[in-house]
Amino acid sequence: MAGEYSIETTTHGRYLVHGAGTGKPLLVGFHGYGESAEIELNRLVSIPGSDRWTIVAIQGLHRFYRRRTNETVASWMTRQDRMLAIQDNIEYIAKVVDAVAKEFAASSSVVFSGFSQGVAMAFRAAMASNRQVKGVIALGGDVPPEIQSTALSQIPAVLIGIGNKDEWYIPEKLASDEQRLRAAGVNLEVCSFDGGHEWTSIFADAAGRFLDSISHL
Repeated sequence: MAGEYSIETTTHGRYLVHGAGTGKPLLVGFHGYGESAEIELNRLVSIPGSDRWTIVAIQGLHRFYRRRTNETVASWMTRQDRMLAIQDNIEYIAKVVDAVAKEFAASSSVVFSGFSQGVAMAFRAAMASNRQVKGVIALGGDVPPEIQSTALSQIPAVLIGIGNKDEWYIPEKLASDEQRLRAAGVNLEVCSFDGGHEWTSIFADAAGRFLDSISHL
């Protein structure tokens, strides 16, 4: 019977920066499964008022080809070695944020945003960040189960989006997330819209209002 082992190694990640400016806060986004940093960047740029932020779209470390188009896309992790992958991703994100903040003289404030599989990464990044986390924007994905209430209470505000035709992020998952976040004392806003598992203009507008509302925090 074969033994199974793990070993740490070095790899390189990829990220995009848009609208950088001295003193701007950071808006850091994470794409969904089988997507790219470009897709997430387009989502964040669509948010009204996002030009007041330095936008960073981080691409997952695990790249592969989309079968039909041969396009390079990525994911954040699988079930295999999940906890090791979580730690790898947290360290990767921290290095990206620190590098962007240093290079572009960003302010100390940061908001993390995620779509689908990227939602979990947005919450994990918020928990691990050494910067002033203003909030989390989450669409189509749930709060990671391993994050405890005391850790969630460190996030001052969260915007959750859910489409009424979404077959993955369903009302039962939203109800569970609502309960956990409100119990932790998080200022929670929910945006329900007519749509599926997708980033819509309605949600982009809601995200713009959310960013405006937390700017004073």
